[in-house]
Amino acid sequence: MNSAPSESALSDGSAYANAGVDIAKGDEVVRALAPVVRETFTPAVLGDIGGFGGLFKLQGYREPVLVASADGVGTKLKLAVLAESYASAGADIVNHSINDIWVQGADPLFFLDYIGTGKLEQDAIVEMVRGMADACHDAGCALIGGETAEMPGIYAAGDYDVVGFMVGAVERYELVNGSGIRAGDVLVGFPSSGLHTNGYSLVRQVFGLDRNPDSLTVHRGELGMTLGEALLAVHKPYYRALKPVRSMLRGMAHITGGGITGNLPRSLPSAMRAEVRLGSWDVPPLFRLIQETGDLDTDEMYRVFNMGIGFIAAVRPSDVDTVAAAGGGSVIGEIFERRKGENALSFV
Repeated sequence: MNSAPSESALSDGSAYANAGVDIAKGDEVVRALAPVVRETFTPAVLGDIGGFGGLFKLQGYREPVLVASADGVGTKLKLAVLAESYASAGADIVNHSINDIWVQGADPLFFLDYIGTGKLEQDAIVEMVRGMADACHDAGCALIGGETAEMPGIYAAGDYDVVGFMVGAVERYELVNGSGIRAGDVLVGFPSSGLHTNGYSLVRQVFGLDRNPDSLTVHRGELGMTLGEALLAVHKPYYRALKPVRSMLRGMAHITGGGITGNLPRSLPSAMRAEVRLGSWDVPPLFRLIQETGDLDTDEMYRVFNMGIGFIAAVRPSDVDTVAAAGGGSVIGEIFERRKGENALSFV
């Protein structure tokens, strides 16, 4: 993690520390993070912790296209802080970012993070970065740098903001952009692990979590766990499972904010439309609980949440069985030609 060097004039007891920014403590955090981050380094990483920028040697590609993404954990962080589940928040942002670039067929190369807080708490920050490092390691991706910012004028003590920046690469001839999608192709949906990282502002309102955070610890029979455990399930990555069948994937959609309604059309050519068959997968009990508790309209549920489908791929009919088996997916719909006036997506 990048940080300014220690200065004796800015140690504990300095005017800057009294103003709420403790540089010496920040340096301690960087030292504690160094071994965690180095565990993710691949031979392509040329630098070390503490530089102004991370160094990465791109190799192994003949005609590489770089694919980059930036995103945040969002208000799921508020629940993670209440539950002191910092490692899960770190894994969430990495896995979300991996899915975003995998939509275009890119291998994740390296990741950078930004953590903003009102007051540096070393244990919380180290756990958060440990979650990032573990998720990066699982994907074969290097965590090469980042920033931990203590800003009491922006964040209150105990508040966090976590943002991730992912860079990947794909051979130009392997780029997945949806242009090859044709009528008759089949939509394969892959299960989510829960809400992933979207819809938490509505969930907090539905369950009154800001007023009554203790409800997170209540065991729910229909969920088989506490509400907090269900809501904090780590965002699922799909890259490792689907990479072996990349050549069979004509188009992909990561079902994030906006649900299936907002994300599946983004992967389609303008001349194609998708039909998604409701009832073709079992909607997990968590989503039914949210809908019933909040008395929410079904259309809104599909606009806000993934409803149990975290990722969708469009494939040829002949490739369905292979692709579905690779990622534990199932057929949820089909592609048709789009006539004038028709919507890009319909539920049937």
